[in-house]
Amino acid sequence: MANTNRAEVRSAIHSRIRRKVKGNTERPRLAIYRSLNHIYAQVIDDRLGQTLVSASTTEKDLRGNSGGNLDAARRVGQVIAERALSKGIEQVVFDRGGYLYHGRVKALTDAARAAGLNKNEAVAEPEAEEPAAAPQESTEKKSKKKKQE
Repeated sequence: MANTNRAEVRSAIHSRIRRKVKGNTERPRLAIYRSLNHIYAQVIDDRLGQTLVSASTTEKDLRGNSGGNLDAARRVGQVIAERALSKGIEQVVFDRGGYLYHGRVKALTDAARAAGLNKNEAVAEPEAEEPAAAPQESTEKKSKKKKQE
């Protein structure tokens, strides 16, 4: 039977990711943890076992109305990038921590990239939809119905 405990499933995914993702002195790991109310980010050198830079919504400077939304994640991403760049860290390996690369995790990493981390990686731009195509099809259907009557 499949495991239905979300924490255990996330932990298993995280350990699977950590087998592949390792941070070193040249390119440390940007680890993300999110709870219901807050989001945390750390830049970690795994060889030395040290946290080089950290930021979270529990800090006074980053507190807002809520620490568990997209705006808070973007603020943390921008601050972690600024702090890392001030320490001379320009390249990091992203560790999504077992979470889907979606929502707050994606907002944090995109904000970090926009602020200057991993300059060679492109920041995804939102795609524009074409709503004009749908009304044309509906007018064609209406005209066919009128012709049939």
